[in-house]
Amino acid sequence: MKLSIKDLCFGYNGSLALEDIALDVSEGQIVSLVGPNGAGKSTLLKCIDRILKPNRGSVLVDGRDLARMSGKEISRSMGYVPQSTAEVFPYTVFDIVMMGRRPHIGWRVTQRDISVVAETLRFMGIERFSSRYFDELSGGEKQKIAMARALAQEPKILLLDEPTSNLDILHQLELMKTIERLVRERGISAVMAMHDLNLASRFSHRVVMLKDRMIHEIGPPKEVLTQKNINFVYGVRAEVLVGCDGRPYIIPLEAV
Repeated sequence: MKLSIKDLCFGYNGSLALEDIALDVSEGQIVSLVGPNGAGKSTLLKCIDRILKPNRGSVLVDGRDLARMSGKEISRSMGYVPQSTAEVFPYTVFDIVMMGRRPHIGWRVTQRDISVVAETLRFMGIERFSSRYFDELSGGEKQKIAMARALAQEPKILLLDEPTSNLDILHQLELMKTIERLVRERGISAVMAMHDLNLASRFSHRVVMLKDRMIHEIGPPKEVLTQKNINFVYGVRAEVLVGCDGRPYIIPLEAV
């Protein structure tokens, strides 16, 4: 399933937040959106998922304009994982993940819905939390449950807003490897807003670098995550080393 963004613009109260965004994401790709705070990464994800409606431009899934699709149709194509999930009601983890089946559920929950949820919990390695109440979990555990809920939708495109922000270094690595495995085994695409440039470099097929509401550069990590770009976009002087995998890794040195 191919995602295409064409000439997308979005603004809050007359002030532009995104301008002339054009991006194609092919099936089986991990694409990271990087850039400083306020560059528009989270806003772009919300525009893709129609949480926010662009002022201009279009978002297409396999050539179909999302503006002409119902909310249920969009949810069957795309799963969105926000930065944080604030559930105040005492739902169990199983119930929370079952909510991801809403785009598929008719009058009642079917055996297939139960099987999809159980398999999703297993895939994410969180079966042990199944009967726990969501509001009892840590921030990092809640992030994994939010991703499981999105996966239960059986999306072809996964949108993740800072998926590693509440995780320690071990669980960051585990989650990114899970995303990598999803893309490889299920042929889905993942678009992620990321602050950690080194994680973006290691796990992305392409990096989209945003600055001042616009795309500054798109390409493989080695072409985008350069000293010149990091200096210009972030205002930081950095050393860029090449790892044994041929990918760039960044050591920030000082503000310019």
